[in-house]
Amino acid sequence: MCRDCGCGDPELVPVEIQAKILEGNDRVASHNREHLAAAGILAINLMGSPGAGKTAILERTATFFSGALRLAAITGDLATDNDAERLIRAGIPSRSITTGTACHLDARLIHDSLHGFDLEGVGILFIENVGNLVCPAVYDLGEAANVVALSVTEGEDKPLKYPTMFHKADLVLITKSDLIPHLEISVDKIRENLAHVMPDPRVIEVSAKSGLGFEEWTGWLNARREQIGRATRLQAHDHHHAHAGEPHRH
Repeated sequence: MCRDCGCGDPELVPVEIQAKILEGNDRVASHNREHLAAAGILAINLMGSPGAGKTAILERTATFFSGALRLAAITGDLATDNDAERLIRAGIPSRSITTGTACHLDARLIHDSLHGFDLEGVGILFIENVGNLVCPAVYDLGEAANVVALSVTEGEDKPLKYPTMFHKADLVLITKSDLIPHLEISVDKIRENLAHVMPDPRVIEVSAKSGLGFEEWTGWLNARREQIGRATRLQAHDHHHAHAGEPHRH
């Protein structure tokens, strides 16, 4: 049981206290978002169940960019830094956050982890959240986009059972698609259920084993990076003109 969010149980964490926690979190998240955007870094909050394949996705993503783009990662887990070690071996500089009893990352943990983390030249920062389909959806970390990994082994009804997670997702990666021929599962049904809970369903089938779907996935990431770049350039342009119009003071 998470000590601060109460996993949504108002008997354990009064609603007023929970609201204050989220308000404070959102302030730090806004600071994180401004800091990352100003540096031109696309921050992706990657969520999903334990074993959904989040780390494997990032390992394969590193091979697709193959040095053309610098990646970095922050990983969260209740115990061990195994995921961060895997990503480091894959060529992604990574930091691990061990949450202990907390079933999610929050904006303050990300803020503290960013300090002293060399992000010079980084194009994408992946935040691999704690494996959980409930609490991570509630906490803004300062990310530019939310991505949910949903394994075909989890069943067709996960989007209906955990709607908040998928409602807030900008993209869902249906992972381990190489296993589909060996399972009694309908990807069309998964897509149909996602359409019930996502305002703008965006889904890519991927396989970290075969590389299926990774060209589309990395293309999506590059498109989001370009959006961040345009916003940063526009902000710099507006800032320049605002100062150019100020009277000169001696």
